[in-house]
Formats: sequence, C-alpha cells, structure tokens
Amino acid sequence: MAYDLIVIGSGPGGYVCAIKAAQLGLKVGVVEKRATYGGTCLNIGCIPSKALLHASEMFHQAGHGLDALGVEVAAPKLNLGKMMAHKDATVKANVEGVSFLFKKNKIDGIQGTGKVLGQGKVSVTNDKGEEQILETKNIVIATGSDVAGIPGVQVDIDEKVIISSTGGIALEKVPANMIVVGGGVIGLELGSVWARLGAKVTVVEYLDAILGGMDGEVSKQFQRMLAKQGMEFKLGAKVTGVVKDGKGAKVTFEPVKGGDAVTLDADVVLIATGRKPYTEGLGLAEAGVVMDPRGRVEIDNHFQTSVTGIYAIGDVVRGPMLAHKAEDEGVAVAEILAGQAGHVNYDVIPGVVYTQPEVASVGKTEEELKAAGIAYKVGKFPFTANGRARAMQATDGFVKILADKETDRVLGGHIVGFGAGEMIHEIAVLMEFGGSSEDLGRTCHAHPTMSEAVKEAALSTFFKPIHM
Repeated sequence: MAYDLIVIGSGPGGYVCAIKAAQLGLKVGVVEKRATYGGTCLNIGCIPSKALLHASEMFHQAGHGLDALGVEVAAPKLNLGKMMAHKDATVKANVEGVSFLFKKNKIDGIQGTGKVLGQGKVSVTNDKGEEQILETKNIVIATGSDVAGIPGVQVDIDEKVIISSTGGIALEKVPANMIVVGGGVIGLELGSVWARLGAKVTVVEYLDAILGGMDGEVSKQFQRMLAKQGMEFKLGAKVTGVVKDGKGAKVTFEPVKGGDAVTLDADVVLIATGRKPYTEGLGLAEAGVVMDPRGRVEIDNHFQTSVTGIYAIGDVVRGPMLAHKAEDEGVAVAEILAGQAGHVNYDVIPGVVYTQPEVASVGKTEEELKAAGIAYKVGKFPFTANGRARAMQATDGFVKILADKETDRVLGGHIVGFGAGEMIHEIAVLMEFGGSSEDLGRTCHAHPTMSEAVKEAALSTFFKPIHM
C-alpha cells in the first residue's frame, strides 16, 4: 500500500502530525516501536509525572495545609502502590485515547522499528524480526529524545538505585535520601515528588542557578521556595562520578570555580541532566539526511531535511524539547504537505515547571533582552496582594511582565505561583497578536481570581497597579 505520509514515532509531535494530515485528506501510516502509542511523553514522561506530582501534592496538603482551613483530619498515610496505580491508569487512558483517534481518522498503525531507506521508502521490523517495506510520498521523523546522561562520566543506570526519569516514576518505595543530578525541569519536578513523599532531596547542578534558561529573578525566588520545602542545592558543582555502593550510591562532585571534591551518599540517585535527540538506527546518514553538530536533524524553514520529501519535527530538531512545540510543528508539517501555509511562532512557546508552586514562562527573559540591547520596562505583582491567593493560602510567588520601552509591546511573561501553567496562556495569546501591556491591563478580569495578578502586573508595566 502506498501512503501520502509515513510518520515515524507516535509521541505528541508524531501523533498530532498524523491526525492533522488525515483530517486534511492524506492517507497516513504511523510507525511505532512501543506496544502503545504516545511516545515518551504519554508513556513514561509528561503524563505519568504529572499524575505523581498531583497525587504527591494532595498527600502533602492533607498533612500540612488543611488544619488552617478548619479541616481536621488524621495524619495521612501513604499507599505508594495505589498512587502508582493512579499513575498507570492515567497513562492507560491517554495512550488508549491516541489509539481511538487513529481509528477515528483511519490512520494505519504499524508496530515495529522504523528505518528510512531513502526518499519514499521506510523499512519496519517488528519484534519477531520480520521486515516490511512501506512506500510513501513523504516521511516525517518524529522519534523524540532519550536520556542524555552526564557528559564525560560513565554511569550505570539500573533504574533501581541509579535511575533516569523512567525509574523516577516507578520507585517501589520512598528513599530516605535522594540525590538529583541536574537542576532543570525534570530533576526539580521528580525531586519535588519524592521530597513531598518523605525523601531528603539534594540537587546537584553544574550551573550557578536552577532552571538555567529561565529568568534569573524567577530562578532565585523559586529556589528559595523549594529550599523552604526542604530541598537542598549544591550549585556550581561538576559531577565527576556516580557509583553504586552497597545498597545505595555515591555521587562525587567538585566546585566548578575550584575547590576540593565532595562525595555524598544516597539511597537513590536520579540522573536528570537533560535529553538528546533519538536518531539511532534510523538510517538517516545512509539516506543522505544531514545532521548538525549536536546530533539534531537539520531542517529548513518548512521542516524539510536535506532530502526532498523527508521532514523532521520535535525533539530531533532545533528548538526547545517541549511536547507542545512538537505538536505545533506536527500541525504545521501536515498543513504544508496538504498545500497550506503551516507555521510555528517560536517566540511564543510557553514553558512550565509543574512543581508546587508552578513556574511558567513565555517569550524573553530580562537576561535575553539585555544581551540583545533591547530597551524594556518591567511590571511585577506579588500574589501576597491578591485576594483569591490569600483565600487559598497560595500567596507564594509573583507575576512579571516585560514590555518594549518605546512601543509597550509585551516581549515576555514569567509567573511563579499556584496555577502558573494555566495563567501563562493569556500572556501568550496577547503576544501572538502583538499586544501591549496596556491592552492586557485594560482587559477586564473576573474578581476574585489568581489571574487578576496578571492584570495588575500589566498595569504596573505601563503605569501603576491598583492593589499595591
């Protein structure tokens, strides 16, 4: 059977691309090596981690936050097995949802490992070693990413004692001590899960700040909040060794700016130093597909690789490794293949850290604007001055808006606080339409809501806030 499009990989980029292409009238097949659809995100990444984040937050709240509201309950008891069952049920519902959507849109799912044989040909080998050759007009590579490890350090990840994010969502008991190598999104999210469940968590980070790519003020304030929750941080620390030791492991690191090496013991070590594009075994080099020095697939402004008819999206190409970025690229490619004008605005892609409180960001940081020589103004508003936040005991954090000094066009928005991942989107929509801080500040917001803090930050940017 000949296809209009074969997508290799069924993660958020791949399955969204396939569905959109099918909706636009293309005959689509999806090659997936897992037994279930959804890729890393739905199976072992975004979705299961959010299930555990929510469940652990509820556990922590039951033990620490209800009494002040007049809700008196006995000390909560953790049933980790049930919590993991909730996580697994969430995953099952989501991957089955993708399978349903494939059937609804008449998309052929082909189970097996895909390999590009050249323009218009894809080989698929199933778990029995049987191979079939698929013919297609176009190919989209959407194979995602894999655990990067620690540069220059050999680490034996067994997913029991020394774990990646995969093991981080499947521990059978709460460790007494956990060391997280890497102070990025994955490390902080999973570290906060196990900290709330009772582990003593220490984060070891090479940079001088956590969440290195985020706004500097946001990073500093957020670190203080996590420290109040009991998490410890070793910043500016280069890890030189991670080895098993008895029933636990040892992590050795040395100060980046010089000093003596330090060794810490832990029951579990989580390696959370980022991810790398997954292109192994795809036959890209043999097919003539050019890669960049960082191992990513090179694409043009229409997502096409160096080979006509072969496209790539998501974690295997340039840009942030975010599921929603991959989804938007998948939609854009499908539209291009259907003769439409697919496009992604990379200046307006939100990023969220799903801890408690959440951290959300869109657009430029102060550091980026300074480096670019762009004159800007800043507006901030704390949740301590927000009525709904006080009522909910959710006063940690603030909203920060950055706008062009001359035109008032909003260039970036940053939120630390309860529900930040939901509130960031009104700033994203505003930026998509080139709006100003005055536009946002003059937009009526329901009272009382947490989102009023966004309005007040916008008022603060172009003139003065009302409630501060």
